[in-house]
Formats: sequence, structure tokens, C-alpha cells
Amino acid sequence: MAEVMERDSKLDLGGRESIYQPEDQSQIFPYQPKFNSFAEERQHLKERLVAACRAFALEKFDYGFAGHLTIRDPEHPNLYWTNPMAVHFDQVKVSNLILADHEGNVVEGKHALNRAGFVLHAAVHEKHPDILAMCHAHTVYGTAFAALGKPLDPISQDAAAFFEDHMVMAEQAGQVAVEDNAGYNFAGSLKKVKGVIHRNHGLITMSRHSIEAAAFWFIALERCCKQQMMVEATGIKPNLLSPEVARYSREHVGSEYIGWLHFQPIWGYLKENQPDMFT
Repeated sequence: MAEVMERDSKLDLGGRESIYQPEDQSQIFPYQPKFNSFAEERQHLKERLVAACRAFALEKFDYGFAGHLTIRDPEHPNLYWTNPMAVHFDQVKVSNLILADHEGNVVEGKHALNRAGFVLHAAVHEKHPDILAMCHAHTVYGTAFAALGKPLDPISQDAAAFFEDHMVMAEQAGQVAVEDNAGYNFAGSLKKVKGVIHRNHGLITMSRHSIEAAAFWFIALERCCKQQMMVEATGIKPNLLSPEVARYSREHVGSEYIGWLHFQPIWGYLKENQPDMFT
């Protein structure tokens, strides 16, 4: 295995983002877009934010008005787009998104802002300017796993995507974050990872790449929590990947680009089947 890792690490990808990207660029394959204006990029980001919300609906991640997804505005980095308060993920569309600042003021949009979502997300976006997108929802398995207060084990290739790239956070554990200091305490404890298991609360994912990556890694983290609890329920001690194998797998299946790429089939499905999200 060590020889395979060494040989693969020396592969010349020829400027490609990943080994999954075809060498023949004439083949049909999703590529990241380039923009001619902030307005064009903003529309793109808003559409993908809506798609992320619709993806959460497909996964049944809804729980009343809980759950918030954000993406930083490309022209005004101190502002972020988010889903409206008390609107089901399945009913989020481009026209009802809201734009908010770090103080919780709605700069654009008619709907109210989720206070708890604002406190955590705004603090993270303000303290970590490299974080472009962030996702949180009160999911069944992620919330249950968060009560255990422990990290994921590297039990599979899927789980390896989060190896040494997620953290368990106890800051504000189980306490509803409605006060500004709660958000700043959380943001201050945050390390440079893509996933957080927030004890007695649930899952949070961040991306320095795209809302698509943040959304997919949330879906993946929830799935990994479910898988680990299913394995543990058997009472049989699982075989774990070695740290070397887990790191190797993470490099190939756990990057921001791979998260973005994983989301593209979801985007294609939603674009074809839910055109109302663009209204």
C-alpha cells in the first residue's frame, strides 16, 4: 500500500483539479464556471444556495424553522445570502432569499432572519473571512451522534473524507445560540476543518470553496454519523482504516473540489425537476 501511495502522489494531473477530471476536455463533465461580473456570479451563487436548500428537503433535513444555509456575497464579503425564516427548505427560491449583514440586519429581502442562524453564521463569517459557505440543520442522526461527544471513526472511505478534517466542539453545547457572545465563542473555537460535530446540538459544515461543497459535506457527514451508529449497534468492534490509508483516501475523496463535484448530480436533478426554484 505504501508503494501505491507513493506512486500515486507523484502523478502529474496536468493542471487538473482531481484525478476524477478527464484528461480529454471534450468529454461531457461538470466544470466550475467563470464570471464576467459580480451580478452574474451573485445570481449563480443564489441559485446554488436555493438548490442546497432543496437538496436538504430531499434528504428530509427539515425540522420546523430550524436550519440555515449561508453563502458570502461575491461583491460585498461582509454580507451573506441565507434562506428565509420559517420557510420550508422545499419552498426556498431565488426570490425569497435574504441578504444580511454581520449585525443581523436584513439588507435585501422581505422575510425575517433566523436569529439562531444569524448568531452562529454571522460570527463565523466575520471571524473567518476565508469561509464562504456554511450549513446547519437539526437532523436525526447528526443530532443523535452529537450527543455522544466524540469524532467519527475512519470505518470506511466515506468516513475517511472527514479524517482529521472535522472536530467535536463543546462550546455552547446544547444551548440555543441567541446571544451574540455565543456566536463569537463558537467562532473563536473553530479550527480550519470542513465539519463540526457540535455536542448536544448537531452538525455544521463550512466551505472555503462553494455552497455546493458545504451542502454536500453536510449530507455526507449526516450519512457517516448514521453509518457509525449502525455499526456500533451491532456490538462488534469494526475494523478501522490506518491513519495512512485514511489520509490517502481523504486526499482523493475529501477535498473541497470533490464536495463541489459530488453536488453536481444533485444540481442536475433539481434543475430538471424543480424549475420553480429559479422564480
